[in-house]
Amino acid sequence: MVINIDKRVRAAQFRTRLARAMQDGQISQSALARMIGVDRSTVSQLLKGDGARLPNAHVIGSCASALGVSADWLLSLSDRPESAAELLAGSLTLSKAPRALVDERIFEWHQEAAGYKVRHVPAALPDMLKTREMLEWEYAPHLGRTATQAIGASEDRLQWMRLARSDYEIAMPLYELECFAAATGYYSGLPLDIRRNQIDRFLALADQLYPRLRVYLFDARRLYSAPLTIFGPLLCVFYAGSHYLAFRDRDRIETFTTHFDMLVRESDTTARDLPVYLRALRDKLT
Repeated sequence: MVINIDKRVRAAQFRTRLARAMQDGQISQSALARMIGVDRSTVSQLLKGDGARLPNAHVIGSCASALGVSADWLLSLSDRPESAAELLAGSLTLSKAPRALVDERIFEWHQEAAGYKVRHVPAALPDMLKTREMLEWEYAPHLGRTATQAIGASEDRLQWMRLARSDYEIAMPLYELECFAAATGYYSGLPLDIRRNQIDRFLALADQLYPRLRVYLFDARRLYSAPLTIFGPLLCVFYAGSHYLAFRDRDRIETFTTHFDMLVRESDTTARDLPVYLRALRDKLT
């Protein structure tokens, strides 16, 4: 919807915002004049006029560029003073994803979202539900001699996440648990006792933390999802292997929240059905 603003009101708002940007940047009239290539008297007129006229587009754009704000903000077309490039940079970030458990970046995001619902599609089994033996089997080859120390530190963070005020919804494909139970694919060579203990751990935490923790299993032949985590209304993070791709703009967060909710709605095994499924899976282990 387009909001019409009286010309005099828009001109007055331009003068107010121009003065505010100069004050915030500690830029004098003389300094601004030099930066945009006009006389000091021109800047004075921009600040002190009382009519409905606005300066031409070139002057407005030069002022915006010199002051580090957007022309839309100076003209009251936006309530955000940042430029479009700054808004984009702030809403989309790329950060390294080390081959570790709960690294600093992930833990910071969980802490920031404390109290909000966290929606999660893991790349494999959810780390926060794993036994220590499972963590060691999976991460020791990558962490080497520091594995024990790294896993010990991460266990404290995993415990914090389990006991945080956030609700957790986890959606994962059925084949992930089937491959895990059968020790195929990614889980090839995983000892039987680790698989049994891991399923028992799933069962215990599913009972202990329900309904704050809800796990859903969907059929990947009908639905697909890249690994992602949605931290309430704050941000959505995709896991790309070596990097995290994080969005903070509301529209994208809403889009991927809708995507996650579809995974939950279409799940073949709901959070209530999970214990029955896990017990049946455990009974098949030989």
